[in-house]
Amino acid sequence: MTTTVQTAPQHFQERALFKECCIYQVYPASYADSNGDGMGDIPGLVSKLDYLKDLGVDVIWLSPVFKSPFIDNGYDVSDYQAIDPRFGTLEDVDILIDEMHKREMKLVMDLIVNHTSDQHPWFVEARKSKDNPYRDFFWWRPPRFSPEGERLPPNNWREEFSNGSAWEWDEVTQEYYLHLYTKEQPDLNWENPAVRTAVYEDIMKWWLKRGCDGFRMDVINLISKDPKLPDASVRDPNETFQWPYEHCANGPRIHEFLQEMYREVGLDNPNLITVGETPFTHHDFDVLVPYVLPENKELQMIFQFEQQEVDGYPQLVPRDYLLSELKAITSRWQVGMQERGGWNSIFLENHDVARSVSRFGDVSTPEHRAASAKLLSAMQCTLSGTLYIYQGEEIAMANVPTEWPIEEYKDVASQAYYYEELAARKIKQGIDDPDLADVWDGLRRKARDHARTPMQWDGTLSNAGFSKEGAEPWMRVHDDYREWNVATQKSDSNSVLSFWKRMLAFRKKYLSCTYGIYTLLSPDDEKIYAYTKDYKEERSLVLLNFSKKSEAYAVPAEVGLPEKITDFIGNFPGDTPDVQGGTMRLRPYEAIVLVYQK
Repeated sequence: MTTTVQTAPQHFQERALFKECCIYQVYPASYADSNGDGMGDIPGLVSKLDYLKDLGVDVIWLSPVFKSPFIDNGYDVSDYQAIDPRFGTLEDVDILIDEMHKREMKLVMDLIVNHTSDQHPWFVEARKSKDNPYRDFFWWRPPRFSPEGERLPPNNWREEFSNGSAWEWDEVTQEYYLHLYTKEQPDLNWENPAVRTAVYEDIMKWWLKRGCDGFRMDVINLISKDPKLPDASVRDPNETFQWPYEHCANGPRIHEFLQEMYREVGLDNPNLITVGETPFTHHDFDVLVPYVLPENKELQMIFQFEQQEVDGYPQLVPRDYLLSELKAITSRWQVGMQERGGWNSIFLENHDVARSVSRFGDVSTPEHRAASAKLLSAMQCTLSGTLYIYQGEEIAMANVPTEWPIEEYKDVASQAYYYEELAARKIKQGIDDPDLADVWDGLRRKARDHARTPMQWDGTLSNAGFSKEGAEPWMRVHDDYREWNVATQKSDSNSVLSFWKRMLAFRKKYLSCTYGIYTLLSPDDEKIYAYTKDYKEERSLVLLNFSKKSEAYAVPAEVGLPEKITDFIGNFPGDTPDVQGGTMRLRPYEAIVLVYQK
């Protein structure tokens, strides 16, 4: 059985720099520490540019390095024109940009403008008085009062990292301010034109003039809020505060703001790259696709999270899933974008999600871990959209060991979840050691911390070569670094790293991988994920065995196996695929990509 072959608007297959590049995300704190202080830094990244270029990376997306109190790992910015000392200096960034441009690589920086740090000068001024010129840079509201006279927040919105209020009381001015994240991250008021001008001129244009090549825009779909700030619907009657995203995600002026940004900043420049993060929009393609339609002149691509939620939402409440569910989600976005002429971002990992090989692959044995990591590489490299790799994904870094205690989990979200549940259950169960099995299951499977352990460069060095000998990394190095590291895999032609390098070259060679019209085969098969990609006369046939057992797959007759193959790539050694009368024999976690002329 196959799905109907789809067509696409002509501009879907128009070639463009941003469509064909491979973007590699660097989480700087955990990438490479040059000075031995335990924190990764910009000079450390510079020292790894040749490694990234050799891998096949075209663009680096650098997670926040701006000056920050580091309440939320740099996503609380106190100065957008300064580099936090833990990462280096502005001069270090200049060197990074120069060295990248020498290698014909581009730098995309994180743009965090839904909120700032409470230590940013704008907010420091805003909280001084109600008539301060910066007061309306943020959302301020007077309190409500209960019938008994108790002071209450302006509405029932909940913050993201805990079950507490999204409003914080300010004693000086006797009003509340809004923070969708921590209380140290006050939300900017984009209704104020002065805020938008400051973002365009003092942040975006300032960095573009310095040599930055584009932006990844953090939670950009939250910048437009319903200005009435109404109460959220009560979805959990057991909680005082409720998720607010019906009133602040994809708000009434979001497309107006992004179109204005596009015009004012000059984002029509084809050499620039823009991608927007659009969370809290669950499974609604029609809401998100307008962000990336070329005629709307907003963004080139977005990060949507439907695929990331197939194994559970909220994030720390995991569930088991079927392969058919993963295929259906992936197919909906592949077909939907090609029908409408939008563009996908292809990713399985970033700094906010657990490791893909632990979630979608199999880490039960070293052999299965390597094979399934390569399979996930083959899948991502043959889907239409811009490809993103997260640091360590290319060597199959995995989730942290289950034995690690809560003290090793550094993320503010993990800490808040664990200790809030612990306190609540102590009261509910009336004991000091309540059952936290489900809490630990969520943390061990899906915590953000799994993505943030230091990069594993060398198995023969302490700290996995991330930092100098004897240094204490800011976060514990994964226990398996001696077996899973860059140095070991670079010298092994059959390693996960070597396969990623070959797969990236294969993707660039055959345009059907990037631009091909996607057709899903056998949607109900719970073992094999199969699809074709058609670009002009070139077809790629992709077969992925997600099972730990060998499987036989009968290629549908309407697709057929070609008499002559132009090229193929697979994640097991061998010269030719195992073909028997129209049936492919696939080993556990085997991936095969055949390219041929239709």
